[in-house]
Amino acid sequence: MGLRRHSYRVVVLGASRGGTKAMSYLLSALPADFPFPIAMVIHRDPASDVPLRDVLQNQSLLPVLEAEDKMAIEPGHVYLAPANYHLLVGGPEFSLSTEGPVLCARPSIDVLFESAGNTHGRATIAILLTGASSDGALGSASIRERGGYVIVQDPASAESATMPQAAIAAAAQSIVLPLAQIPGCLSKLAEVMDE
Repeated sequence: MGLRRHSYRVVVLGASRGGTKAMSYLLSALPADFPFPIAMVIHRDPASDVPLRDVLQNQSLLPVLEAEDKMAIEPGHVYLAPANYHLLVGGPEFSLSTEGPVLCARPSIDVLFESAGNTHGRATIAILLTGASSDGALGSASIRERGGYVIVQDPASAESATMPQAAIAAAAQSIVLPLAQIPGCLSKLAEVMDE
């Protein structure tokens, strides 16, 4: 899988159509001692009454929090972008933005990925899952250009193949895996970090 000995600092995760189910599966398969902080964007209707944080927490052994402006980024925690806010990684803390939508989306996967890549460079792991837009493709390419590690869900295993297909086309040398293999890949990256 092209694993390399390196100290990763953050995992960024993005999805759109079918994303709640895919992210729930991924989180349910990670151990309670998973060491990296995970920041995630799921495209969703800002008027939705569905408590997405609660849905994800019910599947996760890791604590799931809705990110707040200036919130410290802690290892072993999952941070969800709030509805209608861009989420950015800025060193040791998050920031939120109400700048305009990107590709009709706020929060935007590209915004999250590019901020993480700019801050942590090759210490960034990006994961792009199912979705019906090209959001995340440019951000994935940005992380690859900085030497980061990009995992894309195999389009054949995605509820909507558009997003992973766009990322595969944009981000050279991405690792393409079916959803069921992504948690194991993340665990191996954590093991490599500890060696």
